[in-house]
Formats: sequence, structure tokens, C-alpha cells
Amino acid sequence: MNIPLFERLYKEGLLSAPSLQNVKQKAGSKLFSVHWELKTILYLGILLLTGGLGILIYKNIDTIGHQVILAAIGLLCAGCFFYCERKKLPFATTKVPAPNSFFDYILLLGCLTLVTFITYLQVQYIAFGRAYGLATFIPMVILFFCAYYFDHLGVLSMAITNLAAWAGVAITPLNIVNANNFADAKIIFAGLVLGVALAAIAWASQRRNIKAHFEFTYVNFGMNILFISSLAGMFQFDNFYPLWLLPLAAAVFYFYKRAIATGFFYYILMLALYGYIGISYVIVRFLIVSMRDLGIIYLILLYFIGSATAIIVFLSRMNKKMKLHDRI
Repeated sequence: MNIPLFERLYKEGLLSAPSLQNVKQKAGSKLFSVHWELKTILYLGILLLTGGLGILIYKNIDTIGHQVILAAIGLLCAGCFFYCERKKLPFATTKVPAPNSFFDYILLLGCLTLVTFITYLQVQYIAFGRAYGLATFIPMVILFFCAYYFDHLGVLSMAITNLAAWAGVAITPLNIVNANNFADAKIIFAGLVLGVALAAIAWASQRRNIKAHFEFTYVNFGMNILFISSLAGMFQFDNFYPLWLLPLAAAVFYFYKRAIATGFFYYILMLALYGYIGISYVIVRFLIVSMRDLGIIYLILLYFIGSATAIIVFLSRMNKKMKLHDRI
């Protein structure tokens, strides 16, 4: 509210003193939004509820019984999905708002209990045998369906996480899982493929306008998985590290272009971080191989001081550039 304007009107005799006082009182008693605080509390409540149920079940498993626990989890899950089906708005390829304040949290609770139910079924009764990929594939498909059907970003994040878990289980031999040897090349290549696939889905979602607001979630997961897989390949297969610079450089270039096009500084921040790690690895490795005296320590320290300053300057200039672009 423009208080100076009302004060000027008062000085000009166009507004009475009581009216000016009422305006100032109204301006000083604006409502304070607690929207995000309430959302955070509700999300934490759902997580605490599911965590508390898990602890309760664990401590009383002998007295309650597995069948009773499974039945209770199944009923809670079914009740949540029944409520969401009754209350949801008609499906659309564009963004569909939640029908009420509690809809998102009931859906999230239903999806969490669904994953719990399937996991419990597999662990206790080995319902899927040794087909561990199937135990992650089924909830993944259901979560993706729920994310699109009910238009929920949180469920989409769960589905993508499940997709990554399924991809890791599906391509990894059982003996590697048992030995906890996750440095296998198959996992790294699977990460590269998954990162590219998620980035492609994000591009298609925006291009075809099919839940275009899901784009950032896909890009965020795909970008991090792609960068981490490229760096893992460099570190794990040290003798062939120049080959792993290719997907890293391609990812940096692609997400830089995307950041400029969308105006998201977050993309710039992430590609600068991962790119800096990759370049630093190459330079430090070269210095260690080339030099054998104590002078290498000073060179490495000078490099990190200078490069850190350069990164800060780069991020500062890019931030100003993107803000200027937004104003234009």
C-alpha cells in the first residue's frame, strides 16, 4: 500500500486524519503467509508417521503378526488411493491443481505405504522369488502412473528414484550386489544411459506439452546422474580418463545452453561444480605424474586458490547476466 500517497492527500486536505489513521492501521496489519511452513510441517508429518509405523512394527513384530501388519498397511494404502480417486480433478496433460489442501499429503502417504507393502511382501514372503528387479519394477510403474494421473511432483521424484534403483538392480549381477562392489562398469554405463534418458524425457515433456511442469524434476535427476556417472568413470577407470571427459564436456555444454534458454541459474551452478571437479582431477593428475618434488604441493595449492576465485567470478557474472536477461 502506498502510504506516502495517502499522506500527501492528507496534507492537501483531501483526506481526513481518521481516514489516514485507518489506512496506516490497515497497512500495518497485513496477513503473514505461512503457506510453506504448513506444507513443510505436513510433509514432515507424513514422513514421521510412516517412520513411526515402521518402528512400531519392528518392535512388536512377534506379538502383532506379519499377516495383520500386511493387512493394516494394505488397508491404509487402499484408503488413501480411494480418497484421492474420489477427490481428484479431471485428468489433463497440463498442470492440474490439487482439489484441497490435504490431497497431496494423502496421495504421498498412499504411495509410501504402497512401497512399504510391496517391500514387506518381498522381504518376508519372497513373493517375487529372486527376481529383485521385479520387486522394484512394479512399484516404479505404479508410481509413474500415480504421478501423471494425480499430477504430483513428489510422487514423480519417488518414481524416478525407483527407476534408478530398478536400473541398478536389473543390470547388476547378483554376486556384485552381494559383494557390495558398485564400481562395476555396468552400473556407471547404466547411469549414463539413465541420465540421458531423463534429459530426453524432460525435453519431450516440454516440447509436447505433456505435463511440462515435470520438466525440471526430470532434468534435475538426469543432470546429477549424468555428471556423477561421468566423474565416477574418470575416477574408476583412471587409465582411460580422457574418454570420460567426452560425456562430461557434452553434458556441460548441453546444460549450459539449457540454462541460458530457461534462465535457471541452478543449472549453471551444478555444471560449474561438476565441471570444476572434472577439470581439477585432470590438472592435479597431470601435475602429480609430471612432477616428483615438493614443488608440486605449492602448484596444487596455487591452482585451487586461483581456480576457486575464477569459479566465484564466473558464477557472479553469470548470475548478473541471467538477471539482466530476465529484466529484458
